[in-house]
Amino acid sequence: MFTITVQTEFCAAHTISIAGNPEPVHGHNWRVTAAVEAETLDEDGFVCDFHTVEDTLHEIITPFINNDLNATPPFDTLNPTAEHIAKHIADELAAHLDEPLAPHARVAWVSITEAPGCVATYRR
Repeated sequence: MFTITVQTEFCAAHTISIAGNPEPVHGHNWRVTAAVEAETLDEDGFVCDFHTVEDTLHEIITPFINNDLNATPPFDTLNPTAEHIAKHIADELAAHLDEPLAPHARVAWVSITEAPGCVATYRR
């Protein structure tokens, strides 16, 4: 199994509700790590070109950059936890890349680092 990972970051604020109680609004430098896996390499010897993943991740996170996640879809109706953010980014990345990468590769997981040592991972 081959795996490539791509990292990017964005700054954004959010407030999350815990047991119905909202936290104060606060910001993070969110680190996104996305993994693409393949059993075999393509004819050029790649799982996927790093730039393809980077460009697609940038498209996905652009609405979040320097914004309030609670005012940005889908988190205007979904509690913007690190877990939900990881799942949203993984699902969007897969929607853009899985078909072009098939049959040899697919988006495997996305991790969100909210703060040093605090990481949520969504595995597809």
